Amino acid sequence: MPSSIARSAFTAADPLASPVPLDPADDDAAEAADSGEEKLRSGIQSIEVGFRLLDVLTNEPRAMMLRDLAQRAGMSPAKAHRYLVSFLRLGVVAQDPLSGRYELGGFALQLGLARLARVDGVKLARIALSELRDRLDLTVGIAVWGNQGPTVVHWMESSHPAKASLKLGDVMPLLGSATGLLFAAYLPASKTAAMIGRELADSRRSRHAGGPRTPEEVEHVLADVRTHEAARVEGMLLPTIHAFCMPVFDSTGDLALGLIALGHEGAFDIRWDGEVDTALRECARKLSYELGYSRTPR
Repeated sequence: MPSSIARSAFTAADPLASPVPLDPADDDAAEAADSGEEKLRSGIQSIEVGFRLLDVLTNEPRAMMLRDLAQRAGMSPAKAHRYLVSFLRLGVVAQDPLSGRYELGGFALQLGLARLARVDGVKLARIALSELRDRLDLTVGIAVWGNQGPTVVHWMESSHPAKASLKLGDVMPLLGSATGLLFAAYLPASKTAAMIGRELADSRRSRHAGGPRTPEEVEHVLADVRTHEAARVEGMLLPTIHAFCMPVFDSTGDLALGLIALGHEGAFDIRWDGEVDTALRECARKLSYELGYSRTPR
């Protein structure tokens, strides 16, 4: 009879009796399981060390000499060389036969292309904004450029809704909203000029229109958006409602989508470098990284 069944029968017959000694094989199995779990938790340190070299090459636009690469990665040239030999065999790194300099190899390119082919920016943004909404209790959303202009494609209310009267599919004005200003600042003029012209014409006919009212004012406001790398409005589209919109860029450096956060005056931190600005900006930077964006040319 297997030892586990024998122990069950013994205990059921006499609960006060001493336990039956465990089978040594069970001890070995438990120890092996514990060891396996520990390995899963600890990972493989040598892989993590080696990837420091790949991280340096990823962020360096030019091929590098061994000594410079090793120094930037925080290891000796001899140690770096051992890792690079393996990376060369796998095609992750390439070496110029004349200069001896190292750069990322063909397999690294294939990895990047495979990642870009699978990534869904809106899906990633929805997950990230859900965590941000729960952490800061903000009303947040996602906008992309559609046929009619910047369009809201995702919306999550806070526990105290901002009553912004926005819904999925709404097209935001280019000059009268944080979302619109962001897209106007980063998209080519060929995409936005006609829409900006119509909104300027409308603003000249209305005394109550918010936002810039002349081409010169438009350029000044859009330059400010680019300087801050974000758009911010205070009660422009809706009275007492403040909003930020942060850019998320793709691997080509183009604007992929905008992250929106808004709230009521007095309960929403509209300061640059304030809690909302800092959190939303960090979220946008992480998403841009996931989409393959890099501030430095590669």
